[in-house]
Amino acid sequence: MLPRARQAFAVFIFLVVSSVALSAGAADLPDFTGIVQKYGPAVVNVQAHYNSASELSDNGGTPDDQQIPDIFKRFFGMPIQPPDQGPDQGAESIGSGFIISADGYILTNNHVVDHADTVTVRLSDRRELTAKVVGTDPQYDIALLKVNASNLPVVTIGDSRSLKPGQWVVAIGSPFGFDHSVTAGIVSAVGRSFGALDQQYVPFIQTDVPINRGNSGGPLFNLQGQVVGVNSQIFSNTGGYQGIAFSIPIDIAMNAVQQLKTKGYVSRGMIGVGVQDITADIAKAKGLHLSQVRGALVGSVTPGSGAEKAGIQVGDVILAYNGHPIDTASDLPPLVGETQPGSIATVQISRDGKVQNVKVKVGELPRDQKTLEAMRSGAPASSGSSALGLSVQTITPAMRQQLDLKDKGGVVISDVRGAAAQAGLQPGDVILRVGNKPVDSVAAFKSAAADIKPGDTVLLLVSRDGASRFVAVTVPKK
Repeated sequence: MLPRARQAFAVFIFLVVSSVALSAGAADLPDFTGIVQKYGPAVVNVQAHYNSASELSDNGGTPDDQQIPDIFKRFFGMPIQPPDQGPDQGAESIGSGFIISADGYILTNNHVVDHADTVTVRLSDRRELTAKVVGTDPQYDIALLKVNASNLPVVTIGDSRSLKPGQWVVAIGSPFGFDHSVTAGIVSAVGRSFGALDQQYVPFIQTDVPINRGNSGGPLFNLQGQVVGVNSQIFSNTGGYQGIAFSIPIDIAMNAVQQLKTKGYVSRGMIGVGVQDITADIAKAKGLHLSQVRGALVGSVTPGSGAEKAGIQVGDVILAYNGHPIDTASDLPPLVGETQPGSIATVQISRDGKVQNVKVKVGELPRDQKTLEAMRSGAPASSGSSALGLSVQTITPAMRQQLDLKDKGGVVISDVRGAAAQAGLQPGDVILRVGNKPVDSVAAFKSAAADIKPGDTVLLLVSRDGASRFVAVTVPKK
């Protein structure tokens, strides 16, 4: 074959092979049209009306970026107040929701309708119906609505526990007010925790599905057309989509729905421990090998709680809860929260290198918890530890009342520097234990810290703002 003819033949073969490869690749991509056609009509637009525009900002509307302390931002709904409307003339925000029963029950986010004066739902056939807020739960960020209608299209509820990273998922909602917008992506991770106090009981589904303001409360579908999540939050510097989004697992949401229907509120389990992750420094201080760095380290035990009655102690490491492995501290709260109050849970702990199972009676988490604010003390110290870089003083009864300390004993830090400052300790923190030794006076602190040498890593039990946690302080070598 002539050279030019061979070249032309090679080009022909390349084009044929490329065409086949592209066709095969396209065939592997999912087609979402069936999901959209079948279940799209069950997705609704939710409008929350506020008689005062200030309520929108204060109770669930879109605040200024400066008002949001961390990088995680809820969608808050999209404000659609006319620009020439005065601040006290009322305002509206929009979000999404989906119909879970043909008789008019609708699921959305709490922050979409929080403190709204009236709520209106717009269906896919353009009907607008006034919705009653049956109940809400801020900690799960779930709200249950009810409209007076029948024979409505409904979604199919799936099992979010079967989700795996890499699976395709689809979102339908009203980003920026564009109803029934469809976006798709994959599950990036499951069981994500923000560590925030308000949603520590939600093991979020992380996706790369493009969702924005107005998508809040909308459904997240798997390829079988089943709802596996409720779109809730995004990771953003600007408030807009930047490639990372979070959804509430549908199992969590439907558990809340059932409780809101039957008793009007959501109850959660509580065993009465404060936990934290085990860092490399803490592992070193406890004599653990890095391969053993897993579990939730108990930093506090609530007096009278199920954990205390079961014999769980500060310094124990929780390895499993009702058979579920605990790898990090954030794994524990969702499992405990889902447990029925009054039931008995099996908690596997490690203490001094020995693993044991204990039976804990699960209590009920109070629904009216308030954030504790401890008052700092800056009085001169009586003594301290130069190796640790701490100056401390004995806590007087008046100081204990001001600090609202539930734990007995302790010394308050009045000055911090060096190794302790690098470990994150602050004036006003209360030291309860040095290593395994409880301290209730300056003398006890000095005695417990007397044998600390350069290069040692010391584990301190510290109370701050009503919460206790372990802090590992490594003394520099000279």
